[in-house]
Amino acid sequence: MAKRPSGAGEAAEENGQQENKRLKGAAGEEDAGDQSKRTPKRKIVLLMAYSGKGYHGMQRNLGSSQFKTIEDDLVCALVQSGCIPENHGEDMKKMSFQRCARTDKGVSAAGQIVSLKVRLIDDILEKINNHLPSHIRILGLKRVTGGFNSKNKCDARTYAYMLPTFAFAHKDHDVQEEAYRLSKETLEKVNSLLACYKGTHNFHNFTSQKGPKDPSAKRYIMEMYCGEPFVRENIEFAVIKVKGQSFMMHQIRKMIGLVIAIVKGYAPESIIERSWGEEKVDVPKAPGLGLVLERVHFEKYNRRFGNDGLHEPLEWKEEEEKIAVFKEQYIYPTIINTEREEKSMMSWLNTLSIHDFNSSAAEMDANNKNSKNSDLEGSDGCDDDSD
Repeated sequence: MAKRPSGAGEAAEENGQQENKRLKGAAGEEDAGDQSKRTPKRKIVLLMAYSGKGYHGMQRNLGSSQFKTIEDDLVCALVQSGCIPENHGEDMKKMSFQRCARTDKGVSAAGQIVSLKVRLIDDILEKINNHLPSHIRILGLKRVTGGFNSKNKCDARTYAYMLPTFAFAHKDHDVQEEAYRLSKETLEKVNSLLACYKGTHNFHNFTSQKGPKDPSAKRYIMEMYCGEPFVRENIEFAVIKVKGQSFMMHQIRKMIGLVIAIVKGYAPESIIERSWGEEKVDVPKAPGLGLVLERVHFEKYNRRFGNDGLHEPLEWKEEEEKIAVFKEQYIYPTIINTEREEKSMMSWLNTLSIHDFNSSAAEMDANNKNSKNSDLEGSDGCDDDSD
């Protein structure tokens, strides 16, 4: 029998070892994939904070890739971190995904909640955040019941609206620029007007979607008030907070817009009461900049499941400091800098004089046809009737 040259034997042996390693590596990857597949999916909620500037809202719009949304970045991070399979990113129903509030273009959030089924991998929050831009953060995670739906189980939502206080300067006898400072008397007047919204009212004049006889135009507002003013970069700001069961498109911005029109002296106080009647009333819509989804509430769920020994209440006391830091780093500076650069509030205030707060429905329809403006900001974020 002819002897095989030693060099050829060594090469064959080396090739054999490499083949074994390749097969072992492939088997290892397959095992890892199998292990990932075997990891059971669990229903959870994620606490999200984000700055909405540069995004076309929260909700993903598959098929329109030129309009980037918050959910586009979130889903990519979930796939890349191994929390969900890639095909779940293409069909979000597969992971039972539901957002609590559908914030629209430019609107930020400090306490958005999404519910979904994920693989509970190790260091899950860190891994998701590693694949997200710094202006989108997952701040908390909790396990929830299998049938939990973050939109349907939500009892109430709290929004904040940050605005420069010169919005409340009276048109006839106050400084209209950044030097304006809110007096105690004016703040009291603002709060007495905002308090008028509390309770259940027909808000058909505060949205473009509902007629006066539509029962879903009736909304329940739990609280609404303006906090003490504060100065940032030589401009005085204040934050209005509103808590309600749910809100319609443009509702919050119109509620605030009407109060500004009254305080500035363009509209009579009686217009609020009149706006709840069947008559069509011209209600101005404040700019979208400054609107932030502050918090969502799950009080009924917490009472039923929060202390059952299996689930945690959906409260985020431990995350409050992280939420506050995020707002200071990403949300407030964006609002302040954008207001300084684009002067959205000042530009909008200049349009108040063209509103006719005593016009009839026929006159308003004619005016609307003559001057249709495109609304860049979209809904107030919840817009829960049209999901």
